[in-house]
Amino acid sequence: MIIITDNTLGATVRRGTAALVVLAVGACAQEKPKAIEENIFPTDYKAQTADRVRVQFNTQNIRDAFIAEPALKTSLSTPRYVVCVRVKATDSAGVTKDKDLAAYFYAGRLTQVVDASAELCGSAAFQPFRELL
Repeated sequence: MIIITDNTLGATVRRGTAALVVLAVGACAQEKPKAIEENIFPTDYKAQTADRVRVQFNTQNIRDAFIAEPALKTSLSTPRYVVCVRVKATDSAGVTKDKDLAAYFYAGRLTQVVDASAELCGSAAFQPFRELL
């Protein structure tokens, strides 16, 4: 006759649970994570860029806007698709100034918009960017 007490049952459950955890962890360890394609061409770059610029900057003062097609550029030794944007905006004194921005993409998605250097966007082939106006 076998007598099952709470201690015996508890130990059995603990051993069974531990075995399941070991199997689950082992199964996960065998799966390799999918590699992320970092430099996917951003097909909807105009919409993504317009949305981010509207959120990040005061677009009420923008009088004209221009955009260049995505180009694979190296920044800090890492290649990324970059979209250059030039806006003509009026400041608080009523003076219109050009401002160049760089939109960085990772895996086809916009990650940040920052001020662009002349080296990065100075030679960009700009086209009208009506989506921003």
